[in-house]
Parts: sequence; C-alpha cells; structure tokens
Amino acid sequence: QVQLVESGGGLVQAGGSLRLSCAASGRTFSDNAMAWFRQAPGKEREFVAASRRSGGTTYAADSVKGRFTISRDNAKNTVYLQMNSLKPEDTAVYYCAAARNVYSSGSYYATARIYDYWGQGTQVTVSS
Repeated sequence: QVQLVESGGGLVQAGGSLRLSCAASGRTFSDNAMAWFRQAPGKEREFVAASRRSGGTTYAADSVKGRFTISRDNAKNTVYLQMNSLKPEDTAVYYCAAARNVYSSGSYYATARIYDYWGQGTQVTVSS
C-alpha cells in the first residue's frame, strides 16, 4: 500500500507560480512511477505530468509543456510539480498518483488506469 498526501495548492493570479508536493508513505517510493493529474469542475480527469521510477525520464501534457515541471526526491519520498506562468484554465483539483508496474511505452504513463494509488487532491485556483 502507498499513501499519498498532496500539499501546496492555493489561489494565485494568472502568470504566477505554485509548487505542489506529494508525500508518499508505505511501499518503497522509488519502486513507483509517479504522476500528477487534474480535474476541473464538469470535466474529466486529465494527465498533467509523470516521472518514471528513477526520475530520469519525465512526460508532460502538451498543455503544460514549458510551464510545468515534475521532479522527485526519492530520498524524501516526495514528488513535486512546479507550475509557472499559470493560466485560469489551469484551475482544477490536482491529484498525485503512483503506479507499481513498469511500462515500456511512455504513452502508458499518461493513462489514469495504470495508477494504483491516488491522493485526495489539492485545489489550485488561478484568477485572471
């Protein structure tokens, strides 16, 4: 089992920055791929960014490339999402997720169904 707790959400003006953190406990953190997803009101949950186990390979949705960066500190059992140049359309609840299995294709990591554990989410609101 893995427990995930997100923090760092809040209200920020457009153009501003936030850094989300997700602290993991339970199963060895470095054995899991980690990801961030988000869900806006009335919309489906969507992929934001993911990191393979070592953190050496990361993926990001086109909508956030160049603005958001995922990173992880395996020694601290924590994954981060640095969000810069925020836009009102980034407003959503952001969820941290962990996957036990390894996939050869990077496209799998953008798929919610591969993730075994989820946090409760943290609200990010970007005002215009």
